[in-house]
Amino acid sequence: MKRFAIFLATLASVAGAQTTKPADAIYLHGNILTGVDLESGRPQRVSALAIRNGIIVAAGGETDIQPWKSPATQVVDLHGAFVMPGFNDAHAHLGDAGRIKLSVDLTGVRSLAEMQQRIQMAAKSSSSGAWLTGGGWDHTLWPTKKLPSKSDLDSVTGDHPAFLVRVDGHIAVANSAALAAAGITRNTSDPPGGKIDRDASGDATGILRETAQSLVEKYIPPPDLALRRRGIELALADAVEHGVTSVQDFSDREDFLIYEQLEREGKLPVRISEWMPFNLSVEELKQYQSSHPQDDPMLHTTMLKGFMDGSLGSRTAALKAPYSDDPGNSGIPRYDQQKLNQMTAERAQAGFQMGFHAIGDRAVSMALDAFAAAQNAGPLRANMTSLRVGTHKVLRATLAGQRNRIEHSQVVDPADFARYRQLGVIASMQPNHLLTDMNWAEQRLGPERSKYAYAWKSFLDAGVPLAFGTDYPVEPITPFRGLYASITRMNEAGTMDFHPEQKITIWQAIYAYTQGSAYAEFMEQKKGRLAPGFLADFVVLDRDVTTVPPPEILKTRVLRTVTNGKTVYLAGVHTR
Repeated sequence: MKRFAIFLATLASVAGAQTTKPADAIYLHGNILTGVDLESGRPQRVSALAIRNGIIVAAGGETDIQPWKSPATQVVDLHGAFVMPGFNDAHAHLGDAGRIKLSVDLTGVRSLAEMQQRIQMAAKSSSSGAWLTGGGWDHTLWPTKKLPSKSDLDSVTGDHPAFLVRVDGHIAVANSAALAAAGITRNTSDPPGGKIDRDASGDATGILRETAQSLVEKYIPPPDLALRRRGIELALADAVEHGVTSVQDFSDREDFLIYEQLEREGKLPVRISEWMPFNLSVEELKQYQSSHPQDDPMLHTTMLKGFMDGSLGSRTAALKAPYSDDPGNSGIPRYDQQKLNQMTAERAQAGFQMGFHAIGDRAVSMALDAFAAAQNAGPLRANMTSLRVGTHKVLRATLAGQRNRIEHSQVVDPADFARYRQLGVIASMQPNHLLTDMNWAEQRLGPERSKYAYAWKSFLDAGVPLAFGTDYPVEPITPFRGLYASITRMNEAGTMDFHPEQKITIWQAIYAYTQGSAYAEFMEQKKGRLAPGFLADFVVLDRDVTTVPPPEILKTRVLRTVTNGKTVYLAGVHTR
């Protein structure tokens, strides 16, 4: 009894000490969604929050929050606005997005002629002989649906070598000058995991698939640091304007150095969990990982990213049976299974989490086979790290073989849903891809395989965790397109749907975009909810996305984005 009394006295003393330290900011009179309980299906709501040192210290009604107020506390009246946890984009490429913004941006071009017009304008404004790079083009949006060629570029590029990547990043088109600079001739062999498209005479058409892109990329001068930083700043501004407070990112090592620079200057507006290339040696990975503190909640490295295949739009996704609209083609696997298993086991035993890009059903099975082989290879080492949260440290245990991920998981053999569950694999998906792909996905896959494409509900029914993102810049970083796609499986015009039996609820979609994404990076105890002890990352919207008709979700505007307790975006105000 004496010990219990001491325990109660200690609790009282902690509570008293806590209330003597005022909040930095208080948000009042809001419609605040603090999180989602998937088991009960009930949302959790309060009207006020108190924040100190970037951490939520209280969540409840106005009377619950008042003890945290002092003359120095910032008070924000939300006037009834809807507030929810900040979106955690579980799959993005900020560096690529920045480079596209500062180069030849072909995003959304509706025809070859429009593509050529943009390239020609860039060529005229560039110094003689300078490389034209960029991308974002998508030939499936064009009336002809025909891939561009080197001759299409040659007619508008003048003396500039040009290398322009398709929106999905899995094929690119190069002009004759770029092919010549790389020494690509009719005698050049296809590299492992890649393909050089050729015409009837055997000459390169300009289309380079998967790893064949690297034949040209290595000859392109890298952007200088100032230009690289400017592009990243634009991409980060894009993220916070759309309510994204965390990004799980795969960019270049040089981009990571820019993130570090921005953090040192107090100018990093989102939390970044950076992925490392799976193909690096274990020793190189350990050096990369140790280059930045793992306990930094704003910026640190996480999983290893590997590529099993390409994309459906490029017909490079690896399928178990040929494409329905290209019977001689089953895609391009990027690994030999035995070698993949060996590499996966080696990295798992070193304590690394892994996330494999896999879009086709064959690629998905390859990834699952590799994860199974790693678990069977021997004891897995727990990678123990601590995370700074305010003035405290929280221990995290990252056990390799658990929470491995399959990025995209777009086409799945029905037998493999259960294998995700058995192996503890997360389906990291981007529902906004369906808005683009539904125009041609069934042509690629046929009616039977299409039933198990973009199959969010099948994953949930099988007990598989979902984590949602955008694959920015392949798709816009706005999460509202993803929410809409998840609950409607209709195009944005509302005129076409795609296997509506795979729809999920708005609560399941929000969970996947917040708490599910946090779980995928071992942060579910600190991110994804607005509760005491959680990171103060949230977004204020102009409408309650949980109650408006689905088409209205697409019109959502962000009024305020808060990361680490600081407003990093305010509609109509420059916050940098």
